[in-house]
Amino acid sequence: MIYHLVQYLQHFFDIPGAGLFRFISSRSAMAFILSLSIALLIGKRIIRYLQRKQIGEEIRNLGLEGQMQKKGTPTMGGIIILAATLIPVLLFANLTNIYILLMIATTLWLGAVGFTDDYIKVFLKHKEGLSGKSKILGQVSLGLIVGLTMWLSPEIVIREQVQKSPTAETVISSEYNDSTPVKASKGIKCTRTTIPFFKNNQFDYSMLNPFKGPHSDIITWLIFIIVTVIIITAVSNGANLTDGLDGLATGVSAVTVTTLGIFAYLSGNIIYASHLNIMYIPQSGELVVFISALIGALVGFLWYNSYPAQVFMGDTGSLTLGGIIAVFSILIRKELLIPILCGIFLVENLSVVMQVSFFKYTKRKYGEGKRIFLMSPLHHHYQKKGYPEPKIVSRFWIVAILLAAITIATLKIR
Repeated sequence: MIYHLVQYLQHFFDIPGAGLFRFISSRSAMAFILSLSIALLIGKRIIRYLQRKQIGEEIRNLGLEGQMQKKGTPTMGGIIILAATLIPVLLFANLTNIYILLMIATTLWLGAVGFTDDYIKVFLKHKEGLSGKSKILGQVSLGLIVGLTMWLSPEIVIREQVQKSPTAETVISSEYNDSTPVKASKGIKCTRTTIPFFKNNQFDYSMLNPFKGPHSDIITWLIFIIVTVIIITAVSNGANLTDGLDGLATGVSAVTVTTLGIFAYLSGNIIYASHLNIMYIPQSGELVVFISALIGALVGFLWYNSYPAQVFMGDTGSLTLGGIIAVFSILIRKELLIPILCGIFLVENLSVVMQVSFFKYTKRKYGEGKRIFLMSPLHHHYQKKGYPEPKIVSRFWIVAILLAAITIATLKIR
């Protein structure tokens, strides 16, 4: 809103310093500072409110060290993350940008799904919360919205063969809002995405389409939408499963979204896209404002969520974080890097699937169920082995940083 107000006033008045709002980097810095401040300031107040309302975590005794001490710790703290992210975005981002609108919709949509789940658990005292089918329906619906928007919106395109030796004027304009005209090839509507080890680091979903003919493009986009739905559902649930130790999901998510922010800045900047020989995505640079606000919100939330946690994010936070990461990756055409970048989420998800599947298989075959891990998700396996909770969290963070570095390195692996 401030961004649009300043743009409007600039037409009538010469406001000193207003030019800062033209730069994505300046607005991103403002968004980060404000979101961090909001999370720190409102965090304590929200925690006290949740304590007064006795909105505490219900803990099942699973025999884990220090587990029962967490009983009664306020949950639904994801509200802090959502508020600290959305307020700066609404103030400093370009609200006519299709990418920003999709990210706001994603945050509100999955925030509502997660909040409903937490509300049923905490206020209605139904331990199961929202049914699994209802959660998946919410995730699938979001996937359909995102996929269809990317297909039908004329604003979502990519550009290739950008100018190799930009002029000084172009270099300066590349830092402005992406609506600034720049020299590049015509925007094309396609289902190309980024993947390492392929020529030019690109993969086209049309390669998965066995049908050729007048309607092959429609089939290709339908394949893309199906993949979008699967990715959003998987990553959202993966983040939800990772939220089991103090600061674990928050820290891992902070590393992941920072990496995505780097990708968004590079893909949305014609100079860097040209230098790195990656696809240039017009207007996507505005996403850096959103991701900066989210990073600030996560860092601020970690102040209260670090061991020993004063508040848990609940499904309000974890489902939303996973969905944001998935949708953001899809918008900047980096979704096929998720298995590397979100390796922690992937392993946590797989550990549960493997555990349940193996238990059912051995019970059916031998009459007694056996387990692969001492307990799933994977972080609980290490708890069962006697590792202190802070050590597990710290090591998962280190692995997340390593995976982020590998993901960034793939830009140059062809």
